[in-house]
Amino acid sequence: MSITSLEGKRFAQMVIQGATKLSANAQLVDALNVFPVPDGDTGTNMNLSMTSGAKEVQNHIQDHIGNVATALSKGLLMGARGNSGVILSQLFRGFGKAIEGKESLSGAEFANALQTGVETAYKAVMKPVEGTILTVAKDAARKGVSVAETESDFVKLMQAIVDEAQASLNRTPDLLPVLKEVGVVDSGGQGLLFVYEGFLAELKGEKVSDQASLPSMNDLVSAEHHKAAQDFMSTEDIEFGYCTEFMVRFENDKQSFVEEDFRQDLSKFGDSLLVISDDELAKVHIHSEQPGDVLTYGHQYGSLINIKIENMRQQHSSIVGESKPAVAEAPTPVKEVDFAIVTVSMGEGIAELFKSIGATSVIEGGQTMNPSTEDIVKAVEEVNAKKVIIMPNNKNIIMAAEQAAEVLEMEVAVVPTKTVPQGMAALLAFNPSASVEDNKQLMTEASKQVKTGQVTFAVRDTSIDGVSISKDDFMGIEEGKIVVSDSDRQKSAQTLLETMLDADSEILTILYGEDVTEEDVESLREYVEQHYEDVEVEVHNGKQPLYSYIFSVE
Repeated sequence: MSITSLEGKRFAQMVIQGATKLSANAQLVDALNVFPVPDGDTGTNMNLSMTSGAKEVQNHIQDHIGNVATALSKGLLMGARGNSGVILSQLFRGFGKAIEGKESLSGAEFANALQTGVETAYKAVMKPVEGTILTVAKDAARKGVSVAETESDFVKLMQAIVDEAQASLNRTPDLLPVLKEVGVVDSGGQGLLFVYEGFLAELKGEKVSDQASLPSMNDLVSAEHHKAAQDFMSTEDIEFGYCTEFMVRFENDKQSFVEEDFRQDLSKFGDSLLVISDDELAKVHIHSEQPGDVLTYGHQYGSLINIKIENMRQQHSSIVGESKPAVAEAPTPVKEVDFAIVTVSMGEGIAELFKSIGATSVIEGGQTMNPSTEDIVKAVEEVNAKKVIIMPNNKNIIMAAEQAAEVLEMEVAVVPTKTVPQGMAALLAFNPSASVEDNKQLMTEASKQVKTGQVTFAVRDTSIDGVSISKDDFMGIEEGKIVVSDSDRQKSAQTLLETMLDADSEILTILYGEDVTEEDVESLREYVEQHYEDVEVEVHNGKQPLYSYIFSVE
C-alpha cells in the first residue's frame, strides 16, 4: 500500500530510526575523517546531535507533523556538536520552518522542505565547501523535488532521495581532492546518508537494528555517577579526577589482546574500571588521574575511537551544589559583571593558563570533546555578564558557538579562534573598556598574528600533501597542514619547529601534554635555545591529552 500523506507520528518514527541507524554506524563515520589524527569525531558529533533531536521528538510524538519537526529542530539546535552536527541541525531547522503550520505533508511538500533545509544550512556556513555534507544534502533534496513532481508515494520518493544521496556521496572525492588522495568519501555526507536510510526503513515498515557489536556501557557505569552518592564525599576526596571512556579497535600488527591481562594492567591507572570486549573491539571505562597514560596503554592494542574524558571534580562540585536540600542556605548568587570571556580548552594546565590571563570561564572540551550549543549557552549564562566574548579555540566548535550566540539574550560575540595559541593571543588583546564589536575585531586580528603547531600520533597509514605517514608515527602539523611524520616524537617536534621559526620569530610558547616528560620538554627547549638564540622560549604544562606538543610562535 502506497503512502501519499505523511503525518507526525510516522515522521517521528522516521527520525528515531534515522538516529538509530546513525548511532550504529557512528564509528564508521569517524573512521572516514581525512586526517589520521586521533580526534576525528564527525560520526560522534553527528550521533550526539541527532540523538538529542530524537529524544526531543520522543517527548513530542503527535499527529501534527509541524509540531514534531519543531521539536526535532529544537533538540538538534541545543544538542549540536561540531561543524557536522551544526550543519545537520540547520538542515532540519530549515525543514521545520518550512512545515511548522502543517498537519501533514504531501511528497512534494516534504521534498520542498528538505530543499528549504539545504538553503538554511548553506546560509549558516560562511564559506560553503562542495564535496561535503552540504553537497550530499543539496543533491538529494534537488532529486526529491524533481521526483515529487510526478511521484506521490513516499516510499518511492524517499528511495530516490537515498539513491541520489549515495550517488552524491560517491562523487565527493571528485569535488574535494584530499578525499580522493586519501581514498575516502566525505564523512559528514556519509552520516547524513545513514539518517536518510533510517527514514526509508521506517517508510518501508522495516526495523533498523542497532548494529553496535558491544553492549551499552551506560547501564554498567551509571552507579559510578549517581547524584545522591556525591553528597557523602567532598571534591577534594576524589583521588582519580578524570572519567575516561574509549574503545580500542584491535589490529593484527598490534599486541595480542587478552581481556583479563588488559583489565589487570589498566587497574594500575585508577579505579571504577569496566572492560567489555568482543573479537573486534574493547570498550573501557575508568577513573584515572592521568587519562593520557590510559590512552597510550590502550593504543598498544589498536586504534582508539570514541574517546571521552570528563573532569569529575568539576562535575562533583556542580552536582553537590545542585543537590542541596531545599532547607539549606541558598548559595550566594554570582554577581553580575559588565564583561566576561568564555573560552574552550582541553587540559587542566591550559585551562589554568587561560584563567590566569583573563578568561572568566573555561569550558572543558576541544579535541574529541566538542561542547554542544547547549553546553556553551549554559556556560555563558552562568557567568552572569551583560556582555560576553566566546572563543572556541577549535575550528570544529566555531559554528556551535555562533549558534549559541544566536539564542542568548545578552550581547554576545564569537571571536573565531581555531587553536589554543590563537585563543591566548586574542585574550591578551581584550580591552574591557571597548565595545563587544570592537573587541571582536581587535581580538580576531590579534589571533591572526600567531602561528600554531601541533604534534600528535597517526591512527592509520596514509599520504597527504606529499607526506608519507605510517600508523603510530608522530606528525607535526602547522596551521592544519601536516608537514612531517616521524617515528621519533622529538625529531618530529624539532622538524616542525624548523618550519615555524624564522628570522622574525621572537617568542615560542610550548604547551606540553600528558604523555611528555619534563626531560623531553627540557631537551626540546635546549634544542631551540641552541639553534635559535634570539627566540625567547616559554614552557607550560598544558596537561592536554592526545597532542604531545602545542606550539605558539609570535
